[in-house]
Amino acid sequence: MPIFSTRSSNNLKGIHPRLVRVLNAAIKTTPVDFIIVEGVRSLSRQQQLYAQGRTKPGPVVTYADGIKSRSNHQVHKDGYGYAVDLYPFINGRVELNADKELKIIAAHIKQTAAGMDIKITWGGDWKRPFDPPHFELMEEG
Repeated sequence: MPIFSTRSSNNLKGIHPRLVRVLNAAIKTTPVDFIIVEGVRSLSRQQQLYAQGRTKPGPVVTYADGIKSRSNHQVHKDGYGYAVDLYPFINGRVELNADKELKIIAAHIKQTAAGMDIKITWGGDWKRPFDPPHFELMEEG
């Protein structure tokens, strides 16, 4: 039975307990192992990502500047982040380009959340921004 690595566990610190519950349940029965690569983001990290594709090299990865438009990775009023980014973990490596496996993981996580009556959304279902590594809690409190 897979369990989260230290890296994943550390990246779940500060994430809303309901989302953590879903992910902890999902990892135990996942058909494809996965790793949490990012959880709560500081303002400086969010601004760094926002600059990418604008004032820094690379593709645009977020539309949230961290101030006017806050990311769900940033801490909410209740003290929790509401989003994580994850990737398949295959043969001891984080696989950034494993779209098929990420879809399998996403279906499993969404099914796990639905079975727990916890509303989440997957960034792979979005048109803009299309963000397949992203999962977030839909409800506050």
